[in-house]
Amino acid sequence: MKYLHTMVRVTNLEESMDFYCNKLGLREVGRKEVEAGRFTLVFLAAEGNEDAQVELTYNWDPEEYDEGRNFGHLAYAVDDIYETCQRLMDKGVVINRPPRDGYMAFIRSPDNISIELLQKGGRLEPQEPWASMENIGKW
Repeated sequence: MKYLHTMVRVTNLEESMDFYCNKLGLREVGRKEVEAGRFTLVFLAAEGNEDAQVELTYNWDPEEYDEGRNFGHLAYAVDDIYETCQRLMDKGVVINRPPRDGYMAFIRSPDNISIELLQKGGRLEPQEPWASMENIGKW
């Protein structure tokens, strides 16, 4: 058995691509337009880890999705949790659960999918301003 991907439904493909690619840093590795089914599939992966993909499913006919908490979360290991969170904040992403412990943070996609960021190789020493930051919203 081999892990292929996790599917996430999105309501605005352009907004989601901006978030997952331009802000989070994933890249598109495949796309499929299914006219008969009226949907688009976009496959994304982290550089060097193309086997672990996220499939964005965009249904052409509008649908409403709830908060996405019933999904759980996506998780990514990052080289430097503080640098990653700062880069995301600089791009307008809310850090819902700051990396106070030097190890774990949570953000949300435009469709409220929780994304967990974990420090690769173990926790870093707690640093300000992160150590004093409060949670914002749900994560």
